[in-house]
Formats: sequence, structure tokens, C-alpha cells
Amino acid sequence: MGYAEKRGNYYRGRYKIAPGKYGTVCDAQGRTIKFEKKREAEQAADAEEAKIREKGWKDPALGLETFGEYASRWFADQDLASTTMQNYRRAIEEHLLPEFGERPLKSISRRDITAWEKKEKESGYEASSIRTWRARLHLVLADAVDEGLIDANPAARRRGRGKRAGRGSHHRGPEKVITSPLGILLVAERLAVLSGRDDEFVAGVLKGYTGMRWGEIVGLETEFVRSRSRTVRVEWQLVELDSGVLERCPPKEDSYRTIDVPVWLSDLLAGHVSRTNPRKCPCHGLTYAFSSFGTVRRWGRGGGPTVKDVAKLAGVSAGTVSNVLNRPEAVGEDTRLRVMEAMAELDYTRGRTPAETAAHWRRKSFGSRLFHPAATGKYEQVGTRPAAPVPIGPGLWPGTLVQGRGAAARATACWVPIAPGLTPHGLRHSHRTIMEELGTPKVLMDERMGHVDGSVSARYAHVTDDMRHRLMKGLTRCWEASLDARLAISPRSSVAVLDALLQERAAGGFSQTSPG
Repeated sequence: MGYAEKRGNYYRGRYKIAPGKYGTVCDAQGRTIKFEKKREAEQAADAEEAKIREKGWKDPALGLETFGEYASRWFADQDLASTTMQNYRRAIEEHLLPEFGERPLKSISRRDITAWEKKEKESGYEASSIRTWRARLHLVLADAVDEGLIDANPAARRRGRGKRAGRGSHHRGPEKVITSPLGILLVAERLAVLSGRDDEFVAGVLKGYTGMRWGEIVGLETEFVRSRSRTVRVEWQLVELDSGVLERCPPKEDSYRTIDVPVWLSDLLAGHVSRTNPRKCPCHGLTYAFSSFGTVRRWGRGGGPTVKDVAKLAGVSAGTVSNVLNRPEAVGEDTRLRVMEAMAELDYTRGRTPAETAAHWRRKSFGSRLFHPAATGKYEQVGTRPAAPVPIGPGLWPGTLVQGRGAAARATACWVPIAPGLTPHGLRHSHRTIMEELGTPKVLMDERMGHVDGSVSARYAHVTDDMRHRLMKGLTRCWEASLDARLAISPRSSVAVLDALLQERAAGGFSQTSPG
């Protein structure tokens, strides 16, 4: 039985754990409980000893490790894809450690987690993001339970609790925006107008008619563009990490696959590769079908300091720096001297940095500078600069892009929206929807999308050549119908590769329905 041990002006409860081994009565944080009366210490010690007899002894020090200490050990033990590790690190460091980092594992309660969720929601975060972060917390604490550090996982959700909002409705995100075959063509055409080259037109059409993921398009190597077999092989993808590095890794969930493409799309892609003659990129030493629309002019990425770098250091606008270089009389003396000092400090030399095409697209710049304005007809808001229509000048439809100072005043028109809310990934959804409209068997759709159906019925369904042939014919009909609709808008295009296709279609050509 337990006993009370006199310690100065208080008693502590002592109880037998095992032969020759004794424990001390402690609170939930592992601190020794100090009793004023001997009898209270004895009763508490007896109670602890009774628990030991019932279910065995458990070290009271377990669970006193802080969440931050355990999360650090837990993260170091993981061996997952770079993107997954990056997402785990971001969730833990930015959202979990600030709240739970200094707390002992055993002190984290359901109420604490509920309060944290409310605080995150009040901070303006989306419900879907908060669910993701809670899932990360649940994963870490579940491993702590498995290690015996805590008895139960406080992040586990109990069924039947919370507000009733209809089955699954509170977890449902906004519906993904999709577009039609004509929408795919029109968005791709605008991409080319915005970038000033045909590459983005080919990439946009390829994405809309194959359903390839963004990383798979960026990471498409020329050796996997197979013109003879009329296929594109998905073997790798390029994933952009937070550090800015583009990592070459297998496709998501190992969804290696060979995608059939119609004859016209195979020819379009082969013509692009032949026209651009891609070379090995400096970052991976491999030859990719597509390169970025931008140029490497940012300081630290292969070139010297730019006008923007000078403007940032001097605390002025890029236009002011341009005036110092071209019209110094239009700038105040103090400002001119400040800009000149910034140039000297950065060792800026006008015209020194060559315009070098960047090796790969960047998701953010592609989305904000090309895809968003192509789909919506407006540039996104950037900082204090508001969203604004894309300024268009005269020329072949859909017009020529007006750039530089006073572009809005010099423009003669602007674009109307095609598919507001459409994203590059929305083209993947669009391709799946088009296949549904064409009556494509699910087994073939899953193969093209890189999905795995684990159902029993899926084991008995197989892709046949006839299925592939019918899909290629259907996709070709969609393409030809979109070209006809585009011809009805205007017979010519300012995008060279599309202009040639339109003229060919107007002449009565381009009817290729064989699978190749």
C-alpha cells in the first residue's frame, strides 16, 4: 500500500510500482503534488497503486515532451516526396507550432484544438486549409499515441458532433470551373498573344486535350513526345518547391501512363518541337518540350542587377530610374543622386544583362501573367495596383497586346471574359468532362487521367483499341467544331500557328479522325 513521505513542510505520496521500485504522485504536467496533510498523501498514493494493480504501471514522465520537440523528431523520421515534406513542414511551422509548440503532449486537449480552429477561422483562413492543418496535427499525435506517449489522440474527430449542415456539405469546396473545346482554343490563343509566341498555344491545347497535370506539362521531355505512335508518355514531372527549385520527380501517385493523342494534336506538338528546337536546360541537363515565356533578368538568377533592383534600393519607382538614365533633367537632384548611389552600390551597368529565356515556367507567374488574364480578360491585382482589363490594340483578332506606360490610354479595345475562375488545373477537369460527354468508358478515362479505380468491377474492365479509336475520333470532332466556331468569329489570328490552322480549315482541309 502507499505511504506519505515528509518533505520539509509538506508530504508527498509514494506508491509501489514494482519490487524495490516506487513512484511519486504527480499532476498532469508531471509535477510532484505537495500535500498539507499526511492522510491526503496516503490516500492519493493508495489510489495510484490501485491503478497500477488494475492496468500496470505507466511512467508519469511520458507525454511531458513538448509538441515542438516531438514534431521535430517526428518530421526527421519521415521519408516522403519532397512536395509532401514541404507541405508538412509549412503546416507544422506556420500553424501548429505557434499554438502548440511549447505545450507538453499530454496537456493538449480537444478543447484546445477546437479553440485553435476557431482562431484560425477568425484570422481569415479557408475552412479547407484549416481541415488540412488539423489532419497534419492528427497524424503527428496519432504517432505519439502509437509510441505510448499519450493515451488518446485529441485531434480525432468524434462522429455526430458539431453543426448539422447536410451530409458532407461543410467539407465541400467550390465547384471547379471548366470550359468547352472552344473555350480551350480561345484561352490557348490568348496565352500566345500574352506571351508573344506560339509555345503557350500548343501547351494550352495539349493540356485541354490530354488532361495532363501542370507539373507533367512542365516536365514533358522531348523524348516522350512520340510522333510515330501518336502518343505522349508521362514519365516525370517538375515540381516547384518553396525554395524556388524545380525538382524532377515521378508523377503524382506514380501515375505513369501513355496518353493517346489525335493525329492533329500529334502534328501540332511535333511541329512545335521542330520549330523551337529545344536544348538541354541548365538545371537538369535534359531537353524539355516547353520553356518559359519569360527571361532570366532577376538578380541572382543568371544575370546582373536590373532597373527594378536599383529602384527598390533607392526607394523610387522603376520609371524614376529610367528617367535618371534617359532624361536626368526631369528628376530632382536629391533623387538623382540617390539613384546614382544605388547603381554604384549594386554595380549596375545599363544593358549588361542579356535577355535569356528562362528554362521553365513558374506556376505563379504563368497563372498571374498569362492564364488569369487569358481566361478572365483582366490582369490580377498586384499590391496596390488594381485589377485592370488587358489593353488590346488593332491587328488580327484577338488583337495585339499593348504594353508599357499609358497602355490603357493607347489601347483601342479590351478582352471579354471567356471562363472566369478557370485555372490551369481546370483544363484537366475540362478534359475529363469532355470525355464524359463523348461517352468514353470509365476505364479509359481513368487511364488517361492517371487515376486508379480500386473497385472489384474495375478489375473486369479493360481498355481496347476500339475504345481508343472512338475517343480519338470524338476529340477530333470537338477540335474541328471549335475551329469552325473560331472561323465564324474571325478568319485569321494574330497567333501564327493558329492562323495557319484556320486557313487550312477554311480551305476545306483538316479532317483526320484515324487514331494514328
